[in-house]
Amino acid sequence: MNRPAQVIVGAKLPLRPMHVWAIRVRLQIERRLRDLALFDIALDSKLRGCDVVSLRVPDVVAAGAFRRRAIVIQQKTGRPVQFEITEQARRSLADWLKVRNGEQDGWLFPSRMTCGAHISTRQYFRLVKRWTALIGLEPAEYGTHSLRRTKVSMLYRKTGNLRACQLLLGHTKLESTVRYLGVELDDALALSEALEI
Repeated sequence: MNRPAQVIVGAKLPLRPMHVWAIRVRLQIERRLRDLALFDIALDSKLRGCDVVSLRVPDVVAAGAFRRRAIVIQQKTGRPVQFEITEQARRSLADWLKVRNGEQDGWLFPSRMTCGAHISTRQYFRLVKRWTALIGLEPAEYGTHSLRRTKVSMLYRKTGNLRACQLLLGHTKLESTVRYLGVELDDALALSEALEI
């Protein structure tokens, strides 16, 4: 008797640095240029899935060169958010743009199924599940929000700077960032204990 796959409800886990490295290596070995570019820009941008898939080439390229920082308007909030584009992401995007079919001012990740459209958020979701499975993680524990949360979770663990995380995520309320990162009393106490006055 086949049992249905277990559905895990709640916040999806962020990736750890070793997971990021492992996924990148696997995508590079398999020469999955689109997937690597999508993975890298999703990590850097910290955008929701709907905003990642709707990026356009001019969002990341200006005057023939890759931007070091980009600004996009979030679909959910209508507010602008700024993000960095790291050297790693610029390299993978450059490789992808060499083989990408589409207009120079079109979608960064055009759909292979629908002419004139970008990849769907559903397809992006399936890709994230595939990437996590590639390195032996349980796909049910990860989703597109895992990529949104990864860099800010690392930043918070390293610095404890909630305000920086809030700005990077484009949250209007600090309470939203606290909930989003899962900051608990234990975290706050550990940060406080680390300070010597």
